[in-house]
Amino acid sequence: MPTVFITGASRGIGLEFAKHYAGLGWQVIAAVRAPDTATALSSLSAGGNVSIERLDVTDDAAVDAVAAKLKGHAIDLLINNAGIYGDRDAALSISNFDSYRRVLATNIAAPMKVALSLLPNLKLADHAKILTISSRMGSIGLSGGGSYVYRSSKAGVNAAMHALALDLKPQGITAIVAHPGWVRTDMGGSGADISVQESVAGLTAVVARATLADSGRFFNYDGAELAW
Repeated sequence: MPTVFITGASRGIGLEFAKHYAGLGWQVIAAVRAPDTATALSSLSAGGNVSIERLDVTDDAAVDAVAAKLKGHAIDLLINNAGIYGDRDAALSISNFDSYRRVLATNIAAPMKVALSLLPNLKLADHAKILTISSRMGSIGLSGGGSYVYRSSKAGVNAAMHALALDLKPQGITAIVAHPGWVRTDMGGSGADISVQESVAGLTAVVARATLADSGRFFNYDGAELAW
């Protein structure tokens, strides 16, 4: 069966991705910072086709170690899901620039590090795909004011993944970014529009339909294309 590697898989959208692909019989490699507290994921792993890797995506050495452990193992789908929002500052304010840098490291540098480190695994699969969870808040064309930290981090990962998609296309690897919707998670809050189940149902359908011709595109969870 195919293999999917998911970052940030302990809760929310990442956990729902793990449930979805495990239910399809895929081999699921679920990467989380703290496996000991990922109780829902641990229960899921009892099914036998879910393995858990301890991984802080901002720790380059840890990413390299996981990649070395998986050497020779084909990965059909990489889902860069791990991300943080940072401080929720008012307009015309960034209260903590150290926090800002942590958000950029987590939301831009880490997905690129993971994708490039696992590239040999993706090359072993036929028609491998990379899905990076972004946000419409990273769209220059759709973006509003405020939320400078999160918006700039998502605009940055959009640019990085668009360039990566162009470079990987000749190698037969499809890379897309997607907005998951405003989802009822710890980040999105209880007043958000949609459930994690609705979001992941849409996102997995987008991934399933994606072909090499779609590489480098930015999608909404419902399949609509978004402006950069």
